[in-house]
Amino acid sequence: MFKKAVLPVVLLLALLTAYLWAALSWNYSTGERAGWVQKLSRKGWVCKTWEGELSLVSMPGATPEKFLFTIRDDEVAARVTQAMGKRVSLHYEEKVGLPGSCFGETRHYITGVMVSEEIPLAPGVTVPRPPSPASAASQ
Repeated sequence: MFKKAVLPVVLLLALLTAYLWAALSWNYSTGERAGWVQKLSRKGWVCKTWEGELSLVSMPGATPEKFLFTIRDDEVAARVTQAMGKRVSLHYEEKVGLPGSCFGETRHYITGVMVSEEIPLAPGVTVPRPPSPASAASQ
């Protein structure tokens, strides 16, 4: 009798584990989003994740669009924090079907960040980023 009760529970746990593994390892989409990180905070009651907003501006004067994202890796979050105030390109992976908020509040998980060395003014028109005061003082 005990075996009959345990077998369905073990089977259910195995199926749940297989589902979570598949959902975490499979990407619905991957891509890049460029803009300025305007918010990044560590949130969650039990499961802490980094949640942020990237302001996407296609042209000066246009209404900015927000790209909401999640970061699960503290090293990536530190690199994004260092790049705040600069134009960045964030590499993301979109995961679909993750249950609950322990995996993050969004479907877009940031895996990399690259600081842009040019500031776009309009399509095809860019201006080189001026040197920071710290690097200018060291020269």
